[in-house]
Amino acid sequence: MTHALDGKKVAILATDGVERRELVEPREALEQAGARTELLSLQTGSIDARDHDLEPAGTYTVDRLVSEAKGDEFDALVVPGGTVNADKLRSDAKAVAFVHDFVNSGRPVAVICHGPWTLIEAGVAKGRTLTSYASLRTDLRNAGATVLDEEVVVDGNLITSRSPKDIPAFNKALIDALAKQPQAQAQQ
Repeated sequence: MTHALDGKKVAILATDGVERRELVEPREALEQAGARTELLSLQTGSIDARDHDLEPAGTYTVDRLVSEAKGDEFDALVVPGGTVNADKLRSDAKAVAFVHDFVNSGRPVAVICHGPWTLIEAGVAKGRTLTSYASLRTDLRNAGATVLDEEVVVDGNLITSRSPKDIPAFNKALIDALAKQPQAQAQQ
């Protein structure tokens, strides 16, 4: 059986405090469409997910440190939200550099909820049209982005979404963008 994303490999960048649904549901959608996913993090072992930032929601095995990964190995990047997750990611120089380089590569970058903090820190929000969780919108505007209150916003290779309730639209936009994307050079 052929899937739309057969042969595609997607990096998911997350750490402790990730919003469970924003990690699990895009990952499942990508894998059901035929993509392989790899969970990159700031630490080895596993990361702790949360529901609504507060409630423990399981642990997820890390495949590799972000510091060991090269962007050209992947066809797309997903950055889930979760306040603590996004705050830790934007405070890590290697994670920020990975996001920066991936956005500048032109390959799809899908970021949801609090994840756009990483776009601000990476210096790639200026001049872009984005959406996010409501509490980040002033931060995005201050970073030079145009902010819309829509379930998903696609601006070039950037796909942004507001919250877990928007995950179906987020997943569709990501899969559609990735299906059009040539396979990463390192994968060929």
